[in-house]
Amino acid sequence: MAEGVFQLGPGMLPMNTAYVAWNNLGDRTAQPMLFNYIFNNARATAAADFLLCNSFQELEAPVFAFSPSIIPIGPVRAAHRPGKLVGHLWPVDTTCTAWLDGKPPGSVAYVAFGSFTILDRRQFHELALGLELSGRPFLWVARPDLTDDMADAYPPGFIDRVACRGKMARWAPQDQVLAHPAIGCFISHCGWNSTMEAISNGVPLLCWPSFGDQFVNQTYVCDDWKTGLKMVADESGIITREEISCKLQELLGGVEVKNRAMALMEAALRSATNGGFSFQNLTHFVAAMKQ
Repeated sequence: MAEGVFQLGPGMLPMNTAYVAWNNLGDRTAQPMLFNYIFNNARATAAADFLLCNSFQELEAPVFAFSPSIIPIGPVRAAHRPGKLVGHLWPVDTTCTAWLDGKPPGSVAYVAFGSFTILDRRQFHELALGLELSGRPFLWVARPDLTDDMADAYPPGFIDRVACRGKMARWAPQDQVLAHPAIGCFISHCGWNSTMEAISNGVPLLCWPSFGDQFVNQTYVCDDWKTGLKMVADESGIITREEISCKLQELLGGVEVKNRAMALMEAALRSATNGGFSFQNLTHFVAAMKQ
């Protein structure tokens, strides 16, 4: 195995040490806090009767064979709970799905980086200009804190130039958006919840990780499941408009990655429905809690 690459168990995906969470905190001073969390978490899990996780057997079978104490019950999708009890950090733009209704199936790039990712002004501009250069329709969740001074953040003239095919929203109902037939791909930070929502809806990913476990998740998406593509930064660390446009064209113009994403979605559905592996695990857990 190559230097700097490790494999925890048989059949598990080889992983580059550069991608593990403690090497992607942005600041070395945060490492002791993460290690302390891991240590405390290990003590807690050793005392637990059940370790439930938001995944499913077919997605990470070698992991569950390596650690049989971890019980997959996913995909767990908060928007599907009774009463739609979903919390949001920002007010949701309820016009997103209506806007998508007017777009052809599989044509729209959905862009969202979760709750914490921050882009500097240069990278924000490259993203905007890359979406414009692609010529593709897009729905971009541009949080009020995504970059400095959002009131004047976009490149000059950008909003007018993309008005006919682009929509910027402060926050979107993500699970509903990803379930919409107009969505063709998801430019994502690869947080686990977003990754599972993409899998649950058969949506290919353009991976743009920035923090913690997101780089590991990207490795699974691109190298194991092959349901997405990596964004590659230039020598200065910027993901350029040309890279963004090129990867969008590649993903939206092909069928192989989409077919694999759809197959994974079907596996997730089988696992979560009556008789499936996750369904049985959750049923067993509920029964144990009742005793």
